[in-house]
Amino acid sequence: MDYFQLQVPPDEILGMSNLALAHLGDAVYELMVRSYLCTHGVPTSKKLHQATISYVSAPAQARAAGQILPLLTEEEENVFRRGRNAHFAAVPQHATREEYRTATGLEALFGWLYLNGRRERLCELFDRVMAADEVYKEAEICR
Repeated sequence: MDYFQLQVPPDEILGMSNLALAHLGDAVYELMVRSYLCTHGVPTSKKLHQATISYVSAPAQARAAGQILPLLTEEEENVFRRGRNAHFAAVPQHATREEYRTATGLEALFGWLYLNGRRERLCELFDRVMAADEVYKEAEICR
């Protein structure tokens, strides 16, 4: 099986739990962030780790969701809402409940897009997030 080019039937994707989509989407989003940082000159492993955390934390993902929500199709909005409304037992200390819910919605959307083979759409949304996000510049990661 080629895990980079999955061929998952649409009915199987629909049958996945919201948290399963978010679990996969979290990894997809983090891989995209790591790829971005490595190709944009972050010089050391410590700074790479710090920069990655600044993008993949729940508050940062919630901000990212705010950047792309106006761009989503109706179908994408439904997936985002499914993820946002997922039931989870605990919220990390570094995030509010709303930030965590919103971040889970973003992750579910990225997982769903990945499973549906919509790489161009993933890149389009991710590029929008990175263009709008000032964390990279504010943290002076490249210095």
